[in-house]
Amino acid sequence: MTVISNHMPTKELQALDAAHHMHPFTAANELEAIGARVITRASGVTLTDSEGNQILDAMSGLWCVNVGYGREELAQAALRQMRELPFYNTFFMTTHVPAIALATKLAELAPGDLNHVFFAGSGSEANDTNIRLVRHYWSEKGKPSKKVIIGRKNGYHGSTMGGASLGGMKSMHAQGGLPIPDIHHIDQPHWWAEGGDMTPEEFGLERARQLEAAILEIGEDRVAAFIGEPIQGAGGVIIPPSTYWPEIQRICDKYEILLIADEVICGFGRTGNWFGSQTVGIRPDIMTIAKGLTSGYVPMGGSLVSDEIARVIAENDFNHGYTYSGHPVAAAVALENLRIIEEEKLVERVREDVGPYLAAKWKALEAHPMVGEANSVGLMATLALTPNKATRAKFAGKEGAIGLRCRTRCFANGLVMRHVGDRMIIAPPLVISHAEIDTLVERAYRSVDEAYISAKADGLFV
Repeated sequence: MTVISNHMPTKELQALDAAHHMHPFTAANELEAIGARVITRASGVTLTDSEGNQILDAMSGLWCVNVGYGREELAQAALRQMRELPFYNTFFMTTHVPAIALATKLAELAPGDLNHVFFAGSGSEANDTNIRLVRHYWSEKGKPSKKVIIGRKNGYHGSTMGGASLGGMKSMHAQGGLPIPDIHHIDQPHWWAEGGDMTPEEFGLERARQLEAAILEIGEDRVAAFIGEPIQGAGGVIIPPSTYWPEIQRICDKYEILLIADEVICGFGRTGNWFGSQTVGIRPDIMTIAKGLTSGYVPMGGSLVSDEIARVIAENDFNHGYTYSGHPVAAAVALENLRIIEEEKLVERVREDVGPYLAAKWKALEAHPMVGEANSVGLMATLALTPNKATRAKFAGKEGAIGLRCRTRCFANGLVMRHVGDRMIIAPPLVISHAEIDTLVERAYRSVDEAYISAKADGLFV
């Protein structure tokens, strides 16, 4: 039996990694110079690296380990399913029990009439599915010209050709010929960075109404859908003003535009409801799911689809699918993961207990001279770093330089906290305790303070 373990010194592991492993979103030469951090074990909310250092993972891996690390129930669910039926596809008029059971459970949990699911291997794949799905839907409805999908600048919907096109990140569009045709972007509802002298409420309406302006400019007969994350995750945990989503819903309803909620990060308890759509009060026609669906233990994603869309799509073949759509092992793990979330009342725990506890502790970070904003929703939170709280100013020099300093100090202090430009963001596992939140916030403050001291010393805090 092949056993993979930490059987080499860290330097040797790092050398092999640099020689053969291509990392996502990474400058390989830069990583080789410093050496990758080698994670060897994890339990609860804590990672252990190859040097024996323990690190509080305030990012749930990559927004996904909702039930925490080391859940034996999930390992056993995978083992049982591998022994019984390790794989079969769902093409050619075939199905299997785990896919049936998971589709049924998701229909039960999803809001409104989202009673159907098309399985994928990830959120990126599911968003590719959504492009095909909405365009095929409108074609079947006799409106083949409705192909344009509107997303948002700085939105994130994955890194496949389709997903990265739907997203609005300039650095991704600069590589690989993106975006693909018939994708349009409007401005994001980021009041802190872009709101100027408007109140948050005024700004939320202004940004939402850009959707209406885009529809009128492009032509209602050409616009198929609008896609957005209820809370922008990878963009920096951008929490939109309260006026934003109700206006987006009104516009979609008025112009017969499908609303796609990307719930890859916000779904499965992260915001204090099963889905972020419930938190912000929208009625999506399609929801993209992944990450928390299996708590990241195995890859799986999907598109939750309304009765109306499923009815129209059912009339003819939908010539689309993936080898691993509804993979039985992934489905079995997802079912067990959802059982844990339900039985341990993790959604309610986020909404009523640890979410409010984190919010109070996190807000106190605004007392630091370099923190202009400390906001949270459920168990996702953001810090805006600034040299001037009153004007919401940016730092001198390259954007993100201070954020990177802060992230570096976080790792030194035993904390995973991500930076997006000069914003610091967290999304810890839903099982985090009050004591662990205290530790998280204490380490976050220390790391911000150390970055602040070094920035002042280097003349960057201006």
